[in-house]
Amino acid sequence: MMDEKILLVEDDAAIRETTSRALENMGFRVSSESDGRQALFKFRNDAFDVVILDIMLPSLNGFEVCKELRRDSGVPIIMVTARDETSDVVLGLESGADDYVTKPFEIDELAARLRSALRRSGMDNTRQKFRAGDLEIDASAFKVFRRGEEIPVTATEFKLLLELVKNAGNVMTREMLLELVWDYGYLGDSRVVDMAIKRLRRKIEDDPSNPTVVHTVRGVGYRLEP
Repeated sequence: MMDEKILLVEDDAAIRETTSRALENMGFRVSSESDGRQALFKFRNDAFDVVILDIMLPSLNGFEVCKELRRDSGVPIIMVTARDETSDVVLGLESGADDYVTKPFEIDELAARLRSALRRSGMDNTRQKFRAGDLEIDASAFKVFRRGEEIPVTATEFKLLLELVKNAGNVMTREMLLELVWDYGYLGDSRVVDMAIKRLRRKIEDDPSNPTVVHTVRGVGYRLEP
Protein backbone atom coordinates (compact mmCIF):
# COMPACT_ATOMS: atom_id res chain seq x y z
CA MET A 1 0.00 0.00 0.00
CA MET A 2 1.11 3.55 -0.66
CA ASP A 3 1.59 6.03 2.16
CA GLU A 4 0.63 9.06 0.07
CA LYS A 5 -2.47 10.82 1.27
CA ILE A 6 -4.71 12.67 -1.17
CA LEU A 7 -7.21 15.42 -0.37
CA LEU A 8 -9.98 15.27 -2.97
CA VAL A 9 -12.18 18.38 -3.04
CA GLU A 10 -15.24 17.82 -5.23
CA ASP A 11 -18.85 18.88 -4.65
CA ASP A 12 -20.43 16.32 -7.00
CA ALA A 13 -21.14 13.35 -4.74
CA ALA A 14 -21.10 10.76 -7.53
CA ILE A 15 -17.76 11.95 -8.94
CA ARG A 16 -16.30 12.28 -5.44
CA GLU A 17 -17.26 8.76 -4.39
CA THR A 18 -16.29 7.13 -7.70
CA THR A 19 -12.91 8.90 -7.80
CA SER A 20 -12.16 8.17 -4.14
CA ARG A 21 -12.95 4.49 -4.55
CA ALA A 22 -10.89 4.16 -7.72
CA LEU A 23 -7.84 5.90 -6.24
CA GLU A 24 -8.07 3.84 -3.06
CA ASN A 25 -8.15 0.68 -5.19
CA MET A 26 -4.88 1.90 -6.72
CA GLY A 27 -3.30 2.17 -3.29
CA PHE A 28 -3.75 5.85 -2.47
CA ARG A 29 -5.21 7.02 0.83
CA VAL A 30 -8.00 9.46 0.04
CA SER A 31 -9.80 11.97 2.24
CA SER A 32 -12.59 13.87 0.51
CA GLU A 33 -14.44 17.13 1.06
CA SER A 34 -17.26 18.85 -0.83
CA ASP A 35 -16.94 22.41 0.50
CA GLY A 36 -14.11 24.86 -0.16
CA ARG A 37 -13.91 26.33 3.33
CA GLN A 38 -14.16 22.91 4.97
CA ALA A 39 -11.41 21.66 2.66
CA LEU A 40 -9.07 24.38 3.94
CA PHE A 41 -9.93 23.47 7.53
CA LYS A 42 -9.24 19.80 6.85
CA PHE A 43 -5.94 20.56 5.08
CA ARG A 44 -4.68 22.71 7.95
CA ASN A 45 -5.51 20.02 10.51
CA ASP A 46 -4.00 17.04 8.71
CA ALA A 47 -1.07 16.16 6.45
CA PHE A 48 -1.65 15.67 2.73
CA ASP A 49 0.76 14.91 -0.10
CA VAL A 50 -1.41 16.10 -3.02
CA VAL A 51 -4.64 18.08 -3.39
CA ILE A 52 -7.14 17.40 -6.20
CA LEU A 53 -9.23 20.54 -6.41
CA ASP A 54 -12.45 21.14 -8.33
CA ILE A 55 -13.29 24.72 -9.35
CA MET A 56 -17.02 24.88 -8.63
CA LEU A 57 -17.34 24.54 -4.85
CA PRO A 58 -19.65 25.91 -2.14
CA SER A 59 -18.47 28.74 0.16
CA LEU A 60 -15.08 29.18 -1.57
CA ASN A 61 -14.41 28.26 -5.18
CA GLY A 62 -11.37 26.29 -6.27
CA PHE A 63 -9.38 29.37 -7.30
CA GLU A 64 -9.82 30.92 -3.85
CA VAL A 65 -8.96 27.66 -2.09
CA CYS A 66 -5.84 27.29 -4.25
CA LYS A 67 -4.65 30.80 -3.39
CA GLU A 68 -5.20 30.16 0.32
CA LEU A 69 -3.27 26.89 0.17
CA ARG A 70 -0.40 28.64 -1.59
CA ARG A 71 -0.08 31.21 1.20
CA ASP A 72 1.65 28.71 3.44
CA SER A 73 2.08 25.43 1.54
CA GLY A 74 3.93 24.11 -1.51
CA VAL A 75 1.79 20.97 -1.69
CA PRO A 76 1.18 19.80 -5.28
CA ILE A 77 -2.26 20.88 -6.48
CA ILE A 78 -4.10 19.38 -9.45
CA MET A 79 -7.02 21.53 -10.56
CA VAL A 80 -10.11 19.90 -12.07
CA THR A 81 -11.93 21.97 -14.69
CA ALA A 82 -15.39 21.20 -16.03
CA ARG A 83 -14.25 21.93 -19.57
CA ASP A 84 -11.08 22.79 -21.44
CA GLU A 85 -11.83 26.47 -21.07
CA THR A 86 -8.76 28.65 -21.51
CA SER A 87 -9.84 31.12 -18.83
CA ASP A 88 -10.42 28.36 -16.24
CA VAL A 89 -7.10 26.68 -17.01
CA VAL A 90 -5.10 29.91 -16.90
CA LEU A 91 -6.81 31.14 -13.71
CA GLY A 92 -6.18 27.79 -12.02
CA LEU A 93 -2.50 27.72 -12.95
CA GLU A 94 -2.08 31.38 -12.06
CA SER A 95 -3.67 30.72 -8.66
CA GLY A 96 -0.87 28.26 -7.95
CA ALA A 97 -2.03 24.91 -9.31
CA ASP A 98 0.73 22.68 -10.69
CA ASP A 99 -1.39 20.84 -13.23
CA TYR A 100 -4.97 20.30 -14.34
CA VAL A 101 -7.33 17.67 -15.71
CA THR A 102 -10.56 18.26 -17.60
CA LYS A 103 -13.87 16.58 -16.81
CA PRO A 104 -14.74 13.97 -17.77
CA PHE A 105 -11.32 12.47 -17.03
CA GLU A 106 -10.02 8.93 -17.11
CA ILE A 107 -8.97 7.71 -13.66
CA ASP A 108 -5.71 6.38 -15.12
CA GLU A 109 -4.86 9.85 -16.38
CA LEU A 110 -5.57 11.39 -12.98
CA ALA A 111 -3.48 8.71 -11.26
CA ALA A 112 -0.60 9.40 -13.66
CA ARG A 113 -0.75 13.11 -12.82
CA LEU A 114 -0.79 12.24 -9.10
CA ARG A 115 2.27 10.00 -9.37
CA SER A 116 4.09 12.67 -11.37
CA ALA A 117 3.31 15.30 -8.72
CA LEU A 118 4.47 12.95 -5.96
CA ARG A 119 7.75 12.27 -7.76
CA ARG A 120 8.41 16.00 -8.07
CA SER A 121 7.77 16.58 -4.37
CA GLY A 122 9.97 13.64 -3.35
CA MET A 123 12.97 14.23 -5.61
CA ASP A 124 16.32 12.72 -4.76
CA ASN A 125 19.27 14.60 -6.24
CA THR A 126 22.83 13.32 -5.98
CA ARG A 127 24.40 16.73 -6.49
CA GLN A 128 23.73 18.96 -3.53
CA LYS A 129 23.95 22.59 -4.63
CA PHE A 130 23.60 24.61 -7.82
CA ARG A 131 24.30 28.30 -8.41
CA ALA A 132 23.28 30.80 -11.08
CA GLY A 133 23.96 34.48 -10.49
CA ASP A 134 22.50 35.41 -7.11
CA LEU A 135 20.46 32.19 -6.93
CA GLU A 136 21.43 29.12 -4.95
CA ILE A 137 19.48 25.87 -5.15
CA ASP A 138 20.08 23.40 -2.34
CA ALA A 139 18.71 20.15 -3.75
CA SER A 140 19.22 18.10 -0.59
CA ALA A 141 17.33 20.61 1.56
CA PHE A 142 14.76 21.35 -1.16
CA LYS A 143 15.38 25.09 -0.76
CA VAL A 144 16.04 28.10 -3.00
CA PHE A 145 17.98 31.16 -1.86
CA ARG A 146 18.33 34.54 -3.55
CA ARG A 147 21.02 36.87 -2.22
CA GLY A 148 21.15 34.69 0.87
CA GLU A 149 17.43 34.85 1.63
CA GLU A 150 15.22 31.78 1.26
CA ILE A 151 12.46 31.96 -1.34
CA PRO A 152 9.34 29.82 -0.77
CA VAL A 153 8.68 27.68 -3.86
CA THR A 154 6.39 24.79 -4.67
CA ALA A 155 7.73 21.36 -5.65
CA THR A 156 6.97 22.09 -9.30
CA GLU A 157 8.64 25.51 -9.21
CA PHE A 158 11.67 23.95 -7.52
CA LYS A 159 12.03 21.23 -10.14
CA LEU A 160 11.50 23.73 -12.96
CA LEU A 161 14.18 26.08 -11.64
CA LEU A 162 16.53 23.16 -11.02
CA GLU A 163 16.22 21.96 -14.62
CA LEU A 164 16.78 25.48 -15.95
CA VAL A 165 19.86 25.93 -13.74
CA LYS A 166 21.27 22.54 -14.71
CA ASN A 167 20.97 23.62 -18.34
CA ALA A 168 21.95 27.28 -17.83
CA GLY A 169 22.76 29.01 -21.10
CA ASN A 170 20.85 26.45 -23.16
CA VAL A 171 17.35 26.86 -24.56
CA MET A 172 14.85 24.49 -22.98
CA THR A 173 11.78 23.93 -25.12
CA ARG A 174 8.37 23.71 -23.53
CA GLU A 175 8.19 20.05 -24.61
CA MET A 176 11.51 19.31 -22.88
CA LEU A 177 10.34 20.99 -19.69
CA LEU A 178 7.02 19.13 -19.76
CA GLU A 179 8.92 15.85 -19.96
CA LEU A 180 11.58 16.71 -17.37
CA VAL A 181 9.45 18.53 -14.80
CA TRP A 182 5.94 17.13 -15.24
CA ASP A 183 7.28 13.82 -16.69
CA TYR A 184 4.25 13.28 -18.88
CA GLY A 185 4.24 10.30 -21.21
CA TYR A 186 2.36 12.37 -23.77
CA LEU A 187 2.38 15.85 -25.30
CA GLY A 188 0.97 17.92 -22.47
CA ASP A 189 -0.41 21.44 -22.40
CA SER A 190 2.40 24.00 -22.68
CA ARG A 191 0.29 26.46 -20.67
CA VAL A 192 1.31 24.68 -17.47
CA VAL A 193 4.94 25.53 -18.32
CA ASP A 194 4.22 29.16 -19.17
CA MET A 195 2.21 29.78 -16.01
CA ALA A 196 4.79 28.05 -13.79
CA ILE A 197 7.49 30.26 -15.35
CA LYS A 198 5.32 33.31 -14.67
CA ARG A 199 4.93 32.35 -11.00
CA LEU A 200 8.65 31.59 -10.70
CA ARG A 201 9.63 34.96 -12.18
CA ARG A 202 7.58 36.73 -9.52
CA LYS A 203 9.88 35.15 -6.96
CA ILE A 204 13.33 35.36 -8.55
CA GLU A 205 13.24 38.45 -10.78
CA ASP A 206 13.65 42.09 -9.68
CA ASP A 207 11.16 43.04 -12.38
CA PRO A 208 9.09 40.03 -13.55
CA SER A 209 7.79 42.04 -16.52
CA ASN A 210 11.36 42.59 -17.70
CA PRO A 211 13.12 39.33 -16.75
CA THR A 212 16.90 39.12 -16.61
CA VAL A 213 17.24 35.62 -15.14
CA VAL A 214 14.83 33.43 -17.12
CA HIS A 215 14.53 34.65 -20.70
CA THR A 216 11.78 33.75 -23.15
CA VAL A 217 13.02 32.43 -26.48
CA ARG A 218 10.02 33.34 -28.57
CA GLY A 219 8.30 30.39 -30.23
CA VAL A 220 10.68 27.89 -28.61
CA GLY A 221 10.93 27.97 -24.84
CA TYR A 222 13.09 29.42 -22.07
CA ARG A 223 16.75 29.97 -21.22
CA LEU A 224 18.27 30.74 -17.83
CA GLU A 225 21.26 33.08 -17.93
CA PRO A 226 24.38 31.35 -16.54
